[in-house]
Amino acid sequence: MYRTDGYRVRTDDPMYEIAAYVMDKRYDASNYIKQDIDLEVLHQYIQKCRKKGISMSHMGIIIAGYIRVVSQNPYLNRFVMNKRIYARNHFCVSFVTLLNGGERSTVNKVYFNLDDDIFTVNRKLSESIEKCQSEASETSMDKLAKKLVRIPGLLTVAVSFFKFLDKHFMLPFSIVDASPFHTSLFITNLASIRTGAIYHHLYEFGTTGIFAAMGKPTKKLVKNGETIEEHKIMELGIVTDERIAEGYYYGRCFKELKKYYRNPELLESKPQNIVADSDIKHKNPKFIIR
Repeated sequence: MYRTDGYRVRTDDPMYEIAAYVMDKRYDASNYIKQDIDLEVLHQYIQKCRKKGISMSHMGIIIAGYIRVVSQNPYLNRFVMNKRIYARNHFCVSFVTLLNGGERSTVNKVYFNLDDDIFTVNRKLSESIEKCQSEASETSMDKLAKKLVRIPGLLTVAVSFFKFLDKHFMLPFSIVDASPFHTSLFITNLASIRTGAIYHHLYEFGTTGIFAAMGKPTKKLVKNGETIEEHKIMELGIVTDERIAEGYYYGRCFKELKKYYRNPELLESKPQNIVADSDIKHKNPKFIIR
């Protein structure tokens, strides 16, 4: 089935095809990973950027590191729909943004290129949040939601119709663009509401295959050479859909992710190359650049 947001993957490994039938729901296929990120390393890098006049954020570093890993490991940008595996033709991140001093919130979505360096990622993220927090600004999701709730009963009918289209046919990209549930990565910063990291569920609607939750800082003992030191740690709770990649693949990816969080300077330059998804059987697939 043709989709506006991705290409059908016809892998040579039958286990991928079988897994999508055995585990036909995302909650069946959810795996849980927790990573500890040394905040002292991140704070040192943020201070270094501040001296250069750059306001670097924790989330900017987290997302930049993940994008770099995806640029070398394309399976992370796959999704499963109706027991079929697809590779996205774009990369985007959905996240919750607090408005009016935390009185209400909205969900934002930002598109990135896989060769974006950490400064570009941080700039796009900051610009999107600033625009979203302006009084006159509304996200595409806000505008769509307002239209759906105006008429009693329309929301129930519309969501059911969107789910049906998404599963059996295709959604127009205008709907995919407005939906935060159709995303490469969904991330939430629970530290902003002083909450520890959790394992957030994967939505059955949409295409989200990986959800990450940033928790509030905690103190933990870490080994530094031959000594044990107390460091301020941020826990990152990650839920993944195991149908898009096997355990070994995920393990290698998240081990690589730690490397960037221990040394964010590695993200200041663009990757030397971007690894393509070799299982896409289309000729010259075009990727959406936003």
